[in-house]
Formats: sequence, structure tokens, C-alpha cells
Amino acid sequence: MEGPVCQVAWGCYVLLVISIGAHCAMSSDNLACPSTSDLRTQPVAALDKEGIGPAMMSIPMIACSTSLSEHHSGGSGTNKNKQMVEQLQRYGVISSKKVVEVMETIDRALFVPDGTPAYVDSPMAIGYNATISAPHMHATCLQLLEENLQPGMHALDVGSGTGYLTACFATMVGPQGRAIGVEHIPELVAASIKNIEKSAAASLLKGGSLSVHAGDGREGWPEHAPYDAIHVGAAAPEIPQPLIDQLKPGGRMVIPVGKIFQDLQVVDKNLDGSVSIRNETAVRYVPLTSRDAQLKGY
Repeated sequence: MEGPVCQVAWGCYVLLVISIGAHCAMSSDNLACPSTSDLRTQPVAALDKEGIGPAMMSIPMIACSTSLSEHHSGGSGTNKNKQMVEQLQRYGVISSKKVVEVMETIDRALFVPDGTPAYVDSPMAIGYNATISAPHMHATCLQLLEENLQPGMHALDVGSGTGYLTACFATMVGPQGRAIGVEHIPELVAASIKNIEKSAAASLLKGGSLSVHAGDGREGWPEHAPYDAIHVGAAAPEIPQPLIDQLKPGGRMVIPVGKIFQDLQVVDKNLDGSVSIRNETAVRYVPLTSRDAQLKGY
């Protein structure tokens, strides 16, 4: 039931949407917690390299309750991470036991810059006009790809950023599988490897089943193709053909597609090689583009 606090918060949300333009209505992560990103200095397109959305999912969580960080005022980082995941469960964002397990295993705090509130349900700036996505968006993508992240399978993370989802993928496919992160900012590649080395996925990195590479993710990573699961962390004007080619029959890709208006698309390659595409939700990502264009904020 909608109480007075929620009604006030909803009213403020509507006014905020009107004030900054309807094109930002999809960006609920940033509208819910605007203090976590400097909206005055960053263009909207640069707010979330890995994704903003689903459109309405985080509003009840943030507007009608205290923030995730306020629930985590004490205890170890591991306990705070677990509490974050439990809250995502309570609000119906996570329904999969496997996703709960992997998000509890991989501590988000190891993949955000020092001094930022790791357990708030909001994207966090990580430099180079990029961010790490909000926890609810990570959960959404993990659940969409869960059946294609079984032990022994191969996963590709395009635009791997700080390495969080790559580490989650590696944990799910295990040492007999393969998880590849591709990021075109070399500094983020180096930082992500350091992050993973501090995480529960460190042994997978050391053993070689998890790796992160500098490269143009639009071309995929042919060396370990075909992939059972592909995640793309930036919006393409259309789905890159090399990624479709590198998707295994029976595999699934999750990719944001569009320019001003974007949808998170679920791409399934059928056993006969044909492709089925459906829209999951409206989102707002930065463009899947070149390194130079990203650094310039285009």
C-alpha cells in the first residue's frame, strides 16, 4: 500500500522528471540517488557505462524506504554486501537462488572506487566517463543470463569496466568454464584485474578460466568463441554482427540497443542458427563506441 512518504517521494520524482526532461525518465538509478553522480558536470549519456534501468524497478526501493547504505550502518563488508542482496530479494529484484549466491560471493565494495557507498542501489562513477551499474541492474542481467552461465560454459563481458560482472560470470561458470572481459580503456583493465585479485574470483583469474583484455568489444573476442552468454555494457545503434557470430547456437546475449531511446534486448540464437530478439526493459546506457569517443564524452 502506498503511504504518505511514498506519495511525497513519488510527487518529487514526477517533478524531477519534468524538470530535466522526459528522456531521463528511464534513468531511475540516477534520479533516485542523484548525489552519487555529479549531474551538473557529466552529460546524461556518460552517467552509466554499464547501464541504468529497469525504468521503474528501483523507485519503490529507494523512494519508499531508506537507502541500502542506511541499512548497512554496521558490520563487516561481507555482511553489508549480504544485506544489500537480501534487500534486493525483498523488493522482488532477485528471485534466483543462484544469483543470490553469486552476488553474495562477489563483494561489490571491491569493485567501486574507495570512498564511494558501495551498497547503494545506484551506479557509481569509475572514471573515464564510465560507471559501475546499480546492483539491481547487475541482478537483472545475471538472471537473464543464468541458464547460459552454467558450469563449463563460456561467457563474454563487453565493456567490463571494474570487472564486477566478469567476476560473477566466472564464479557461475566455474574453473571448467571460461569468462572473458573486454574493455577498451587499458587503465580500467589494469584496475579490474587488481579488483578481481582481491575477490572470491581470484583463484579463477590465477587458474586462467577468467581473463580481462584491452580491446574493442564491438568485435567481441574470437579467441574463446563461441559463447553461451554475452553481456554488453554500452548501447549499440544496432547489434554488432561479430557478437551475433560469436554467440553459440542455444546461447543468449543481453545488450542495450538504441540512441536516445534504448531498450535492453535479449538475443537468443536458436539451434538452427536463427536469432530471436525481444525487448526486456527501457534503459539508458552510454554509446558502444571507440575509446577516443568515450574519453571525449561523445
